[in-house]
Amino acid sequence: MLKTTLTAAAMSIATGVLCSSPALAATPTPAYCKSHPSTAACKAAAKKPSPHVAAKKSGAAHLSKAASTKTVVKGKIKTVAKAKTVEVKTRTTHIAYTATAKGRGKKIIHRRAPMSAAALLAAVSASPGGNDAAALRSSSAYVQDMHTSTVLFEKNPDVVRPIASISKLMTALVVLDAHQPLDQMIQVTDADIDWRKHTGSRLSIGTELSREDMLHLALMASENRAANALGRNWPGGLPAFVDAMNAKARELGMFHTHFVEPTGLSYENVSSPHDLILLLRAASKQPLIHQFTTSSEYTLKVKSTMMTFRNTDMLVRRPDWDIKVSKTGFINEAGECLVMMAKIDGHEMGIVLLDSRGTLSRIGDAIRIRRILERQIAML
Repeated sequence: MLKTTLTAAAMSIATGVLCSSPALAATPTPAYCKSHPSTAACKAAAKKPSPHVAAKKSGAAHLSKAASTKTVVKGKIKTVAKAKTVEVKTRTTHIAYTATAKGRGKKIIHRRAPMSAAALLAAVSASPGGNDAAALRSSSAYVQDMHTSTVLFEKNPDVVRPIASISKLMTALVVLDAHQPLDQMIQVTDADIDWRKHTGSRLSIGTELSREDMLHLALMASENRAANALGRNWPGGLPAFVDAMNAKARELGMFHTHFVEPTGLSYENVSSPHDLILLLRAASKQPLIHQFTTSSEYTLKVKSTMMTFRNTDMLVRRPDWDIKVSKTGFINEAGECLVMMAKIDGHEMGIVLLDSRGTLSRIGDAIRIRRILERQIAML
């Protein structure tokens, strides 16, 4: 939040109003000096700068310098016009630049401890829920009762957007529907390195895991190299696997969906909330997808080291949520995304949240959606 405070004097400069002083009032006019250039007053006035320049160099100096007070916003120095005090506040830092009487900017930094994810989640959960629909941060939101197919909430339900790692649900569905051997060992190679977004991975080149473990890490921890390796090890390689993903989408009736790769790192992997409900319904019929997307963590040996991977959806670790399928996603073009099937007041609900902006905003939106549904169900 950027807060700019103007003093009364700075406001007068900002509005073009400048109070006259006695010294300026005694200065002879230009018309008088034109006809009386030899007078002492006019000779003295000719040596002085204009009244506006004099004002800037004298009593208004600290205000003019305050008007160019500099501040830092997202790592860049910017000039804030006609401001004496500028404050920049983030979750972790409070920076204030204050112009002193001599016009020098004084930088004051107050650092605050960052709010933990658990604390932020608790704050959202405890917030009043009367205006939850207006507070949603997601550009698209869609909720359907999976038993009756009744749409309970929608916001831009047919807009086609990038879906990021939600794509991995289709990757898993294609692999499992084909009944590929889950105990077959798959190796991570240079071909699995992310050259699109340059994301990292805990699976180093040369890592060998079973197809089942690759599926587990792709779904639970959203491991991109695992998902890409699954596609590479399809008969015909990645091009054939992507064709299978798109064919499965058409089979499910997802006519606004298109895939170009199995990880979701490409912004060309797109879908709509309405289509993603169909994907959720199909994925929920696979017991392994339920198991892998809702496990909170998984420990396995990677080369010679035991590693623990955790679920990217923190809601699966909360005892007050009954989740059957869950998948998160994020790339810059897609924003924060979340799809899940959860039981709320005894009803199986399909929830789709796309293009949410802000830290943990998709989680906050899921909580708001749940409160909206609970109020609707209570009124039935």
